[in-house]
Amino acid sequence: MIGGHYTYAEVPLFDNLWGSERNNYDKVGHFVQGFVPALIAREILIRKQVINGQGWLNVLVVLICLGISALYELIEWWVALASGEGAEAFLGTQGYMWDTQSDMALAMVGAISALILLTKLHDKQLLKQ
Repeated sequence: MIGGHYTYAEVPLFDNLWGSERNNYDKVGHFVQGFVPALIAREILIRKQVINGQGWLNVLVVLICLGISALYELIEWWVALASGEGAEAFLGTQGYMWDTQSDMALAMVGAISALILLTKLHDKQLLKQ
């Protein structure tokens, strides 16, 4: 509901959080953009037996999440170009030159966090089926 009412840059809870000059609501979204797809990608790769070995499975899951994040950033850029004047408001960069790169880095951190925090639980659930 919050995301539907405000733009990224205007969510009140995240204004000047920890002394930051920008509103960091979008950063939470980009973290989740890595966290959730990591679980989905991991399950598909395991069920389809695409790869053997935990290490390469984790690498591939993180790369899939980074690919999804990069695709999102490209779509965001194309929409901003098409919308013309409203591009800055739509992108929500708030003058931060590295916004796109930090968004993708947070998606990567989200994917790695999901793997670290939930791999054992996920494996247990898969064994039950």
